[in-house]
Amino acid sequence: MRIKLSDERKQSIADELTAYFQSEFDEEISEFRALEIVDFMLKKIGPSQYNQAVSDVRKYLAERIEDLDIEFSEPDDPV
Repeated sequence: MRIKLSDERKQSIADELTAYFQSEFDEEISEFRALEIVDFMLKKIGPSQYNQAVSDVRKYLAERIEDLDIEFSEPDDPV
């Protein structure tokens, strides 16, 4: 699965990256370079972050389902 961002979101991240390079490294990078860095990071880091998020959600939902079982279970009627 390839992670995709909207053009607006990608541009926003590139703008933030450009500002970051300027403020932290006193280096100007072009919009093209910033967009290339965003694409590179999405390819290299995106999948692992996506998979971690899915794992975290799965764990969270399993815990909530367990809570539902405890909260709404009726005791068995003794025979």
